[in-house]
Amino acid sequence: MATILSAQDLSKAYPANTLFEGVAIHIEDGDRVGLIGPNGSGKSSLLKILAGSEVPDGGEVTRRRNTKIVYIEQDDRFSDNATPLSAVLESLGPGSAEQLENETSASIALSKLGFEDFDRPVNSLSGGWKKRLSLASAIATDPDLLLLDEPTNHLDLEGVLWLEAFVQQAAMALVFVTHDRVFLENTASRIIELSPAYPGGTFKAEGDYSEFLRRKEAFLDAQQAAESALANKVRRDTAWLRQGIQGRQTRNKTQVEATDRRRDELKQARDRIAAPDQTTTIDFQATERKTHKLLALHSVRKSMGDKLLFENLELMLSPGQRIGLLGVNGSGKTTLIRLMNGELDPDGGTIKKAADLRIVTFSQHRSTLVASRTLQESLCPVGDMVDYRGKMIHVTGWAKRFLFEPDQLATIVGNLSGGEQARLLIANLMLRPADVLLLDEPTNDLDIPSMEVLEQALLEFPGAIVLVTHDRFMLERIATEYLGLDGHGGVKTFQTYDQWNAARKAMSKSRQVTETAARKPARAGVSVRTRKLSYKEKREYDSIEQDILEAETEVQRLDEEVADPELAQDHIKAAKCYEALCKAQEKVAALYARWVELEAIDSGKSG
Repeated sequence: MATILSAQDLSKAYPANTLFEGVAIHIEDGDRVGLIGPNGSGKSSLLKILAGSEVPDGGEVTRRRNTKIVYIEQDDRFSDNATPLSAVLESLGPGSAEQLENETSASIALSKLGFEDFDRPVNSLSGGWKKRLSLASAIATDPDLLLLDEPTNHLDLEGVLWLEAFVQQAAMALVFVTHDRVFLENTASRIIELSPAYPGGTFKAEGDYSEFLRRKEAFLDAQQAAESALANKVRRDTAWLRQGIQGRQTRNKTQVEATDRRRDELKQARDRIAAPDQTTTIDFQATERKTHKLLALHSVRKSMGDKLLFENLELMLSPGQRIGLLGVNGSGKTTLIRLMNGELDPDGGTIKKAADLRIVTFSQHRSTLVASRTLQESLCPVGDMVDYRGKMIHVTGWAKRFLFEPDQLATIVGNLSGGEQARLLIANLMLRPADVLLLDEPTNDLDIPSMEVLEQALLEFPGAIVLVTHDRFMLERIATEYLGLDGHGGVKTFQTYDQWNAARKAMSKSRQVTETAARKPARAGVSVRTRKLSYKEKREYDSIEQDILEAETEVQRLDEEVADPELAQDHIKAAKCYEALCKAQEKVAALYARWVELEAIDSGKSG
């Protein structure tokens, strides 16, 4: 494949911080490169250098002649009063002579990415649709290389799945920064980790994320063995240098220089080996409560404006229970969390809490952080000591647990990066004993090592957890069961993420068929030839309402069966019940779709 760009010996540093040095990277047509690394390692800066919008301190980037490279930053920014069409046209640049051609290109790009209303205000779009608009603006320029900086951040699961499909089918080469491990597994053909843990600042592996982990482990083992062998040589060198007069007389300059060189190599090797250990320490405090029923929701209903979010919601939280809360953006996940912690009241139903229940909430909006405060004031509002599990810890030591250096304590919170703010919020939450953890997108901006530490802390937490995250790897590792909000008022429980996803697809397909049939216009001035139901179709149409009723009754029966708490004790039986429920839901969706089709024929709206 032809080379798009090649970079050698790149370095970038700021006055108080070296991001990377000695980095080499090579991109070819068709590449799908996942760029990962700890927070602060310089991933965004590297993307900007490759795009040409930032200059490296050292090294060079060679790009193929006439190569078009587009960089899409983390936050999607558009002009005030922009529409999808105007936003894409703006990316194509001015030029009245090319206006018609540009409008055609913009329309094609928007259509490819699923837009139907090109004149809708951009500020009314969800985060997922804004990301689609950024991609439409990029592909309209027909780039050779697309650089995506944290594209999955702030997307719901449906948005991440759509983006995954886009990357798999894209015609251009892509380099994307992401901490979503399932996304990496399903899309990357090569993974590069940017970290001082490696010679040259990077470790590269062809293949998916699983292959990357296998090769990384082998490399680190080899590096550890090499460090041990080098340490033995340095010990022998040291003993030789300490010999008496006779030894010093026979010593030569070359041997001394070789000894000094090996000492430097050993120091560099030890620094690299220590780099992966620089991860945050996360350990939530739990109370010693033995209560079985912590929080119970019965027949809960909630609307926002004219939109019904959910009704007849039943949920009971017990110690050790970990709920994965699923649903598209706007389906009511955050609203449900605010109901549980008492910020909102339900429109109907009851919410009962155990006496003196302690609930700790992680908000994706980070509203508890005060942007004007310093890091030290946020970590320790009074004095310079924090009380963690009855033990007093100096704020400097507490900050180091979350990878903050002492000289950062005077930094204003508003100037911290997204990952640093996430670590600060977790540090504050860890000081509060909890019976229930309500976590709304806690992984946003966290690097992979921090997410792994967070996952382990959640697995060890003995209380109840309700988790909202678009990180499928974390969901499947943490959740013991799932609660799915369908965005139309419905709520159902599932045993696995895959079961929820199958039910979601079936319902979506059913609604799409219904909506398409409802809005399908008759063609003006054209004689539409209609046909009547055949004898077989007529019999099917006459009986389909009864078939739907029976199918829905079966779904209701299976719903009640999976809601039985005793079912959780028999995992084999539970899996069979959930599988049967999933198939029953798909059958209902298929029957509704067929009903719409037969009704269209019977009413003469189908030719």
